[in-house]
Amino acid sequence: MGKINVRSPYFVNLATTNLTSAKLEIDIYTGEANTDWQDAPQYTLFSTAINAKINFEISELIKDYITALFDGSFPSNPASESESTTINVDYRVTETINTTAQTPVDVLGERAFYGYGYFEDGANPQLAVATLQSNTNILRNNEEVFTIPIDNTNIAKVEFLLNGAVVNTQAPLSNPEIEDQIQYFQNINSGTKFNADQVRVFQSTPAIIITINIIKYGQCKYLPYKLVFINKFGAYQEIWMFGNSKLSMSTNEDKYKSSIVTNGTYNIYDPQIKLLSKNANQTLTLNSDYYPESYNEIFRQLFLSEKSWIFYEGQTLGVNIVNKQITYKTSLTDSLINYTIDVSFAFDTINNIR
Repeated sequence: MGKINVRSPYFVNLATTNLTSAKLEIDIYTGEANTDWQDAPQYTLFSTAINAKINFEISELIKDYITALFDGSFPSNPASESESTTINVDYRVTETINTTAQTPVDVLGERAFYGYGYFEDGANPQLAVATLQSNTNILRNNEEVFTIPIDNTNIAKVEFLLNGAVVNTQAPLSNPEIEDQIQYFQNINSGTKFNADQVRVFQSTPAIIITINIIKYGQCKYLPYKLVFINKFGAYQEIWMFGNSKLSMSTNEDKYKSSIVTNGTYNIYDPQIKLLSKNANQTLTLNSDYYPESYNEIFRQLFLSEKSWIFYEGQTLGVNIVNKQITYKTSLTDSLINYTIDVSFAFDTINNIR
């Protein structure tokens, strides 16, 4: 069972002696993985071989079927299809050697994630790790609940610790449906929040223990804002912006010139240049305040994310990162590391949904 990160190319490579052409059928679906070919593909691709080789690239086709809508609550079991960032993929390859079509070869139960690899990760990146985030330190807003995305097909258990003692143990879900294979572990037990300063994730393959340190920010001078974004691994991840924030608004308008002459005269209070429509977009400038240097990678993934949200005045709202450039800071050259980020609300200020 492989892994497809749909924001990076995923190649199905064929190289068979005397290969002349091939057909690739792709079936994309939710729920449990199929155990046999269903013969109901969304896509059928054909290609002619060059030097007996063919490369099919399929990730962009799959990406369209992952909705990934965050409604303010991290997905729980069972997760809905609209909030899921994963989906199943089966594909069937039928090669033609010389003029003879060969017996089809089926690949079933590939898992597709709304993630990506960097250039350095190489082709068809797997990112096969249990913890679906890059940081092993989490800066937590005082007593707020913290969330860790984990591939529950690759863990034995998760332990929460306080002052070195285990205070809670959580097990992976047994639900085999693709929507539930990213599990969001939180410091909540039976609806009650508990304290923890460390989390141990017992990864199954390879068998290692991943330790995540939980660091409390403490009391904030300013109103903190929580951003949630889809990270490199295709999971929802949260990050707090603790510093001062400023709200601004920019307007846009469409104008036209009208004829205001009546019987050879006009009224000077009747404007010649009229507004056809006017709207605006609001931007919130956020300051992270001080973060450990290890968070540089998390800010990079925030800037690269295609989907992000903010908890703002009691609502979960979609935002877009306005900044096009980030200069990474280090403790050696910058002493204290903080970032200023502009996010624009992903909707017009005046409701124009028709």
